[in-house]
Amino acid sequence: MIVVVTDVAAPAHVLHDLVLDVDVHAESLRGSGESATTSTGRRTLAEGDEVTFRARHLGVRWTMTSRVTTVARPHRIVDEQVRGPFRRMRHEHVFAPGPRGTRMSDRMEVALPGGALGALAVRLVAEPYLRRLLRERAEHLRAVAEGGSSTRRARPTSTT
Repeated sequence: MIVVVTDVAAPAHVLHDLVLDVDVHAESLRGSGESATTSTGRRTLAEGDEVTFRARHLGVRWTMTSRVTTVARPHRIVDEQVRGPFRRMRHEHVFAPGPRGTRMSDRMEVALPGGALGALAVRLVAEPYLRRLLRERAEHLRAVAEGGSSTRRARPTSTT
């Protein structure tokens, strides 16, 4: 499991709403050419909505569709891959009181096809790469939530 924890000087409901905004998501991963198309045409996701992401990662163009399976405002959001490169992908966003306002935790579980070889690829390639992407996204969310520049470097308080 990949875990990235970031303290943000903003209320939980602000972060919760930013996570459900597909334009904020695409902006947070601008370097990968991220684009997002929703199943409803709305730019803000709700429980049951699907969103298809297209981006370039590790030199390859990827497409992944995820469904928002849980929305418990302002404490938790869960999205899970329904189509894409992973055998399984589950991403949980948790918002709790923190020392600066809100402690935002991203918890992601991934599995690749290919048995033992897929598990090795997850450990050696996918997890480090996804951890970096989650940190980048958390930095962007923190900057937006705190009203600062999205290019400002935010530092996660801890990762595992």
